[in-house]
Amino acid sequence: MKTFLKGLVVATCLAVLGAGAAQAQKEVTIGYQLIYNPWKVAIVNGDFEKATGYKINWRKFDSGAKVINAMASGDVSLSLAGSSPIAAAVSRGLDLELVWIVEDIASAEAMVVRNGSGIIAPQDLRGKKIGVPFASTTHFHLLFALEQFGIDPSEVTILNMQPPQIAAAWERGDIDAAFVWDPALGQIKKTGKVLITSGLLSSWGKATFDGMLASKEFAADNPDFMCKFIKTIAAADEAYRSNPGAWTPDSEPVQAIVKLIGGNPADVPKVLALYDFPTLEEQASPRWLGGGKDGVAAKALAATSQFLLEQGKLDEVKPDYSVYV
Repeated sequence: MKTFLKGLVVATCLAVLGAGAAQAQKEVTIGYQLIYNPWKVAIVNGDFEKATGYKINWRKFDSGAKVINAMASGDVSLSLAGSSPIAAAVSRGLDLELVWIVEDIASAEAMVVRNGSGIIAPQDLRGKKIGVPFASTTHFHLLFALEQFGIDPSEVTILNMQPPQIAAAWERGDIDAAFVWDPALGQIKKTGKVLITSGLLSSWGKATFDGMLASKEFAADNPDFMCKFIKTIAAADEAYRSNPGAWTPDSEPVQAIVKLIGGNPADVPKVLALYDFPTLEEQASPRWLGGGKDGVAAKALAATSQFLLEQGKLDEVKPDYSVYV
């Protein structure tokens, strides 16, 4: 299974599928969150059940913390979670592993500065009020951005706000900038401009992402299922990447996404365009899951864990995060 996760994904999957590997379990509970992404279409269409032959119980979560609690209790075997809760989970010793990068957050999280705030360039942030949810991927990237800009965090006022609070404070003019995700991001963009995105910050060395997390025990016991599951996600991603223009508000895939998680169909294409969905080859390379300790995913989990330690959210960090990838 490790070879599948770290190396030649397609070749190993083909070998496993061709061998007709034994399936130790025919029912599984998988978690998802309220995020617009292509694999939601495969959930609605029953593609995972068709590919694997398993009965799948889909469970909706509204936060990564709740995902981790459910996986820790054994109630859920696989789920989507953000890189921050994933880092926290494995740092605390949970027997989990990252098996797929569901999306590179890219431009889906960004720092926006309010019109009239006087912020034109990064150096203008000094003395300003910035809203951000503490211990989140955006908090992690905010502090990294300030470091890159040569601004000490003490030179700005960083306020702990959840996305709805950020949107409300923005309307009142209580904050000058915010680092957040949709739908709050879309709201504040209407009267502000993007100063920097998570995609650019990731390219500078500290990536953030949403990933598929699996119980190591389940993954080891069900290699055939895991290959078919991953190949189904990959196919859904490729369907979007190959023709994003076809994903219009009234298209079948967009309607499927909205059927599952709600929202306005008109928003879905715009949000999907903010993310990057890595290919199967990119997943297996050092760009993401490959490369051992020096792979992007392992380095991102290490950097995020160090951040959570400094924020008082962890008691220790692990010496090597590639063992969880």
